[in-house]
Amino acid sequence: MRDRLTVTPKQYRIVANITLGALVLIVLTGAGVRLTGSGLGCPDWPKCGGNALPPLSTHALIEFGNRAISGLVGVMTVVAAVLAYTRRPFRRDLAWLATSLPLFVLAQAVLGGFTVREHLAPGFVMAHFCLSMLALVVAVALAWRSAHQAGSRPRATDRLMVWCIRLLLPLGALTIFAGTAATAAGPHAGGSPGQRIHRLHFEGADTLNWVIHRHATIAALFGVAVVAIWFTGRRRDAGERLLEPLLVVGVLLAAQGLVGSVQYELKLPSDMVWVHVTLATVTWVALLWAVAEAGLLVPWVATVPEGEPQATASRLESVR
Repeated sequence: MRDRLTVTPKQYRIVANITLGALVLIVLTGAGVRLTGSGLGCPDWPKCGGNALPPLSTHALIEFGNRAISGLVGVMTVVAAVLAYTRRPFRRDLAWLATSLPLFVLAQAVLGGFTVREHLAPGFVMAHFCLSMLALVVAVALAWRSAHQAGSRPRATDRLMVWCIRLLLPLGALTIFAGTAATAAGPHAGGSPGQRIHRLHFEGADTLNWVIHRHATIAALFGVAVVAIWFTGRRRDAGERLLEPLLVVGVLLAAQGLVGSVQYELKLPSDMVWVHVTLATVTWVALLWAVAEAGLLVPWVATVPEGEPQATASRLESVR
């Protein structure tokens, strides 16, 4: 059986990329559930209305369909985990990353159950999306590492560029978090007409506008930072390998700004919000790509005075 499941590095790279695509897909279908008002189409979990199959209603079918797709994605992550151990040559880093993916899917399923039980409380819904973004961190790392042989890439020497790109990651995460808060305060609560859904209201009736403007400010700072780092990279001859993902992130952020402005003026139509969520997810993947391309830095090497033990120099090489 192990011989039958044995895969080559090229085959496993395909598996890793398919798994990444599946995890992106489930984010988009989950957003579709919310934006169609189908979040409580199945009022209980894991069953739907107490039955194994959903009733013939639009909201129930949409919600149950998302659960079914989540199950298929879970199976895909299990396959990726199993094949990581039958890949030859075996790599421990790929095995650890792949093994964690089914755990993320399981955690999402449990969190989804609590989200339904708590009638789409905003904290649970926001956590549901943020957990998906964390799963994508692992999935991108798996896909990127599977495309490179261990130790085949030299370490980076441009500390300024590497650290600038790394610092974009928390800024991007903060932008996405603010976006989830804007959705949690907006009109797309996830429920259908007649259902009472909790919303963010810490600023009263002005909560939505307050959150939207903070989200827009953070996103603008994020965009400016990406453009500034891209131009810095051009001046420092960082190379296309590093500049290409930054350019993609910048273009996606520009598209995000345009869609966000239009949807705000149009009072947040659900189809445009779905496009906004899609762009946010793809932007996050592109940002992770940029961080991966930045790579690891060469260690600092301190000059040791003549006569000092060589062990002292070894201890000073621990900082990257």
